[in-house]
Amino acid sequence: MSLPLNPAFAATEPPPVMEARRWIAGKSFAPDRPLINVSQAAPVDSPPLPLRQAIAEAALNDPAAHLYGPVLGLPALREEIAAQWSAAYGGTIRADQVAITQGCNQAFTAVMATLAGPGDEVILPTPWYFNHKMWLDMASVTTVPLDTGATLIPEAAAAEALITPRTRAIVLVSPNNPGGVEYPAETLAAFRDLARARGLALIVDETYRDFDSRSGRPHDLFTAPDWDEDFIQLYSFSKAYRLTGHRVGAVVASTARLAEVEKFLDTVAICPSQLGQIGALWGMRNLSQWVAGERDEILARRKAMVEGFHALSGWKLLGCGAYFAYVEHPFDMASDALCKRLVDDCALLMLPGTMFQPEGSAAGRRQIRIAFANVDAAGIAEMFRRLAAFRA
Repeated sequence: MSLPLNPAFAATEPPPVMEARRWIAGKSFAPDRPLINVSQAAPVDSPPLPLRQAIAEAALNDPAAHLYGPVLGLPALREEIAAQWSAAYGGTIRADQVAITQGCNQAFTAVMATLAGPGDEVILPTPWYFNHKMWLDMASVTTVPLDTGATLIPEAAAAEALITPRTRAIVLVSPNNPGGVEYPAETLAAFRDLARARGLALIVDETYRDFDSRSGRPHDLFTAPDWDEDFIQLYSFSKAYRLTGHRVGAVVASTARLAEVEKFLDTVAICPSQLGQIGALWGMRNLSQWVAGERDEILARRKAMVEGFHALSGWKLLGCGAYFAYVEHPFDMASDALCKRLVDDCALLMLPGTMFQPEGSAAGRRQIRIAFANVDAAGIAEMFRRLAAFRA
């Protein structure tokens, strides 16, 4: 007799990145045509040496780095985020409105656990970030898809038509994963106004804010004196400082919300990684110029992606920015089947749009996400050569 399994977990799709890795398990690739892996949006290089040295110094000489810390994070890191965010966004953010989490995914799950339960509804624009959808499924929260059409930019008026008495929140990601688009400030303001008028939470995941191509602040949501009544921001240190394995994220929200978030975090991890927080704080204080250089490199790769798809016959670039290009393929097959073919025929690993759209979505069958942040100019050029030569 097998042990019981939560039906909501059983009904949740497997993690897409792990699924894609199984497509290459046991396969070998020719030395002159190695696998180009554009499936996952995570840095593969180590953090810069001075940051690693700061973490090593703490590990060797700071006894507190090995102990439990405050559930909501190190006070110094919370204060640094509050100060830097206040300057960057032109608003007022206090340290007690900041909490540190074990990565941005945990930030999302912690916030959502305080907002919605079984039978409630949350609006997610499509294509969506699959981990957001997975958590809602496992929590028995109904995901309400908001179609973003050809522009990949959601519209508040369309979202308003989806609101019911069970709606608890609207979730936006900008710059977007998987679409790559950067939401205009006016779009975010319209969603804030909608959330405020309907008594909902507006959650904005800004994991990729450090690679936004625009100058100046990306939105004005923090400038309202009562911003924390309806707005919740999520952030990750994984991308800017290459701290993926250290798991450091952040929630910026009202103190009342964070008091509820603390309950969740205390039962899941007790506290965030001490060494990761020390690394994030050191990075914030010392690596602004280095991060600017990383941004310039990502923007150069983005330019190469845009130019490449404009020259690639039959393919359509729907969105490109941060780490991602989101494209429409020209072949008469579903994107999940196509992506498996691309592994075998072209040594390319990409994620199909079926992983980012509702089940049965016609759009998802035509779409592919390409995470280009880990591919240099030569790799991008080689990817386009292989795509141009592919025959379905």
